[in-house]
Amino acid sequence: MKFEFRFPDIGEGIAEGTLIKWLVKEGEDVEEGQSVAEVETDKVTTEIPSPRTGKVSELKAEEGDIINVGDVFITIDILGDIDEVGIKEELPEKKEIVEEETAGVVGEVIASSEEIPPSREGQGDFSQESRKVKVLATPVARKMAKDLGVDIREVEGTGPNGRVMKEDIKKAKEAMVKSKEERKIIELGHRERVLIEDERIERIPLTRIRKTIAEQMAVSRFTIPHTTAMDEIDVAELYEFRKKYKERLREEEVNLTFLPFILKAVIVALKEFPEFNSSLDEENDELILKHFYHIGIATDTDRGLMVPVLRDGDKKSIVEIAKEIEDLSSRAKDNKIELRELKGSTFTITNYGSIGGQFGIPIINYPESAILGIGRIVKKPIVKDDEIVIARMLPLSLSYDHRIIDGASGARFLNLLSELLKDPEILLLKS
Repeated sequence: MKFEFRFPDIGEGIAEGTLIKWLVKEGEDVEEGQSVAEVETDKVTTEIPSPRTGKVSELKAEEGDIINVGDVFITIDILGDIDEVGIKEELPEKKEIVEEETAGVVGEVIASSEEIPPSREGQGDFSQESRKVKVLATPVARKMAKDLGVDIREVEGTGPNGRVMKEDIKKAKEAMVKSKEERKIIELGHRERVLIEDERIERIPLTRIRKTIAEQMAVSRFTIPHTTAMDEIDVAELYEFRKKYKERLREEEVNLTFLPFILKAVIVALKEFPEFNSSLDEENDELILKHFYHIGIATDTDRGLMVPVLRDGDKKSIVEIAKEIEDLSSRAKDNKIELRELKGSTFTITNYGSIGGQFGIPIINYPESAILGIGRIVKKPIVKDDEIVIARMLPLSLSYDHRIIDGASGARFLNLLSELLKDPEILLLKS
């Protein structure tokens, strides 16, 4: 009997993916849990496991195709009664949803015999004409629509009585961006390079991850009024402290960089200034303070910027943090990071100093309220105790949401970081 394997819902709101590579061929035997395809989603590239043992009957998509959750993308000849898994060659009009346990690749992958449509409970059935006459929308949604250039009359509301909410405007903007990109790009296969009009012009279709990064940055920049404060900190004592223990810890396979010290100092500052560890609920006009410290570490990878999350940093030592940062960043670069490890950050650190930069204006990782940019430590002359001395200066750039954080608070946050990083013993005492 033929088993129709539908592209599974792998969570995190992902509705589609790009088929990068088939890992099996038609006529080939496949075991339950064996990876059959490599698929790129908005977040990661992952392998999809087979939920059944049998022989591959048909590959129903080409490499480079976009497949939606619920699409049949491979059929497998299996032994036994197909009815046992709730899948028939001709599905009746009312289809029964049957979930099947599969070998998970990112957490747990749930393969369903049918795509589950989104609930429309509480949404009114309003015609296009009636929406044009009067649009129910929150003030925040109206302002966001205006800022993002979205015609609110064309947006279908998901709130009570069809009210247009902030999330509806975001989705409409994302759809506009996607539609515009699709009109511009000639699809000749995944990652295929296309020359148009002039041989000196090269058009490269964006990967799904790059498009997601672009959309997220646009939402953050248009939604949050950014303000950036900058400072330089003399970390000569921290430099010597790290140097003292670096080689000793290397024998224990610990790479002791400056980042674990900075992360610890950030957490102390977040406890002192909790508004930097918060998000703004625009719908309810509430500030959501988070009394846990999940720090996102912006990581440069071949596929674009990824932000793995170090959870509960306040409960870990500097050595433990150093080990975890090394593990998270290396797995992100090797595309072995899990989806759950890219979600839930409360504050983000981006270290562009590792590739030679000094100052920057980092964009906040929406919906967080702040982000810290770290520059490269450089030796330069400064005046200290009325004498000119050579110091090791660490440049910092702090971007924050000016709706909820004032300039004075930004300065105080950096001042506390300076106090902690200038004297590592104070840092250890306070963390």
